[in-house]
Amino acid sequence: MKHFMVFLLIAIACVGIGWAAFQAAVPPEPPISKYVPAGALFYLEGRNLSGLLADWNKSPQKQQWITSDNYEIFSRSRLFLRLKGAGDQFAAAAGLPPDMNFLSQAAGTHSVLALYDIGKLQFLYMTRLPSANSMQTALWQTRAKFEPRSTGGVTFYVRRDPESEREVAFAVSGDYLLLATREDLLAGTLQLMAGGKNRTVEQEQWWSESVTAAGPAGDLRMVLNLDKLVSSPYFRSYWVQQNITDLKPYSAAISDLFRSSQQYREERVLLKRTPSVEASAAPLARGPATPTAPAGGAEATADLVRLVPDNVGIYEAKASPLADTCLELLETKVLAPHLGPAPPSQIAPGVQLGSGETGAASDFETRIDQIPVQRPTTPQSISALKELLDKTPILSSLQVQSTERDKAGVFVRIHSAVALVAASDWDKPGIQSALVDFVRPDVTASQLGVAWHPKANHDELDGLWPLATVVRGKYLLVADDPGMIEAMLSNFGRKQELPPATFVAGFNHERERANFAHFSGMIDRPSQSMDPGAERQPQFFSGNIGSLSSTLAAVSAENITVRTEGAKVLQTVTYRWTP
Repeated sequence: MKHFMVFLLIAIACVGIGWAAFQAAVPPEPPISKYVPAGALFYLEGRNLSGLLADWNKSPQKQQWITSDNYEIFSRSRLFLRLKGAGDQFAAAAGLPPDMNFLSQAAGTHSVLALYDIGKLQFLYMTRLPSANSMQTALWQTRAKFEPRSTGGVTFYVRRDPESEREVAFAVSGDYLLLATREDLLAGTLQLMAGGKNRTVEQEQWWSESVTAAGPAGDLRMVLNLDKLVSSPYFRSYWVQQNITDLKPYSAAISDLFRSSQQYREERVLLKRTPSVEASAAPLARGPATPTAPAGGAEATADLVRLVPDNVGIYEAKASPLADTCLELLETKVLAPHLGPAPPSQIAPGVQLGSGETGAASDFETRIDQIPVQRPTTPQSISALKELLDKTPILSSLQVQSTERDKAGVFVRIHSAVALVAASDWDKPGIQSALVDFVRPDVTASQLGVAWHPKANHDELDGLWPLATVVRGKYLLVADDPGMIEAMLSNFGRKQELPPATFVAGFNHERERANFAHFSGMIDRPSQSMDPGAERQPQFFSGNIGSLSSTLAAVSAENITVRTEGAKVLQTVTYRWTP
């Protein structure tokens, strides 16, 4: 028995040594990006595309979304119709539709999609898929309809639709399935896989700098060449966020998505452009320079977030805000949310894809025989408050909002609070006097209701106007609800947990979803058609956005933190899922 054990240990040691030698002899698989030709605008890489597709297809979110109002509206959008048209052209060129069945067959594990032209939707797709599986796909089965080509010792297939002038090319090379909408892209990829020295996406500055600036790759990695994307008219037309101006200071961006059962975490890095000498001197030639922000804004923002109540609906903290921004925040959220002219839109009007009707027989709310009433705006006596904010260096601002039902459960009330951290202590009598001067025209014709009364931890106006304030050294808190300001005060002893940040925000979807549905339903109800024969048009808030909220009901909360490190802007976005 003893000799047997010795023999077994020797055998195990030999196997281990042999396996280690084998691992050392087999070179690691090269990164798939090594085979992607240069010139891409957009690069998407996934560790396991087939697994992601399987998760999506069996998810309840997919089943609910495709039957939702949000999907119905999306299916009528210009973007959807543009993609549908491109899909039809692909089907004409390839001889089979690019549906979910096609995608599931062509989805392997490690995969890459590189987009080279937005207008023409020219792309390269490659995925690691055993050759036996590749030859079972409908694409391979229809190769007789394609023209064979050869490069790098590999045969590939090309088919062109003369009407749309679209072309589709594909190949199977070892354990990789390749698909492209340009013959030269596929041929270039095969040459790179055969050891060719053509230029790759890895050698381009926007891609290499982005990957170097990022951490480890996530389950999905997206790299954007913002220099070229932002200048594209197609990107400006179809980009959902409509924030092209915000993207102009950046040359490239990279985002990694990490998935787990209870959390999706997105790590983003945006690379700032290197300013030229002319661009740096331009502001001096045009006029006075922008005031320099006081130091310590990022630290103050991280400190201010600790005041956010645990069960708040939404919060947003910013470092080094301008005085005008703080004044607007106080005015719109707490002091005087007046009705007035809508701000001019920066977005061109969208194309109406309906039948062109502008009204319905049941629409009794819209007057067509008189000019719409112009609501006059009363100038506010804001000089005292504005002057006080102008001369006070503000390190950080925080806005907090929550909703609650009234006792009858009919109306939804919105409570807001604003906190400002200054570089020096606030003048309490001065700030309270300035606030009273601001709100006096709305609450009284004399001095009634505008005197401050001290409470246990804060001061309140003595009238019907719901306004409470707290001044504690460098901290100023203003709220329209005493309960919210008390909840913030209770967190002053809380330990700071966040590192310095320029922006921190959070949204409690689980808390606010039901109130949003109730509130938006009441707002949209007068606009709903009473004609039973009229075509149903989903309302924007209660229908479109409400159905999206219902689809994503399992997403309980979202948080974002933004930090700056030299020429890099780091963003961490976290989505928490209900177990």
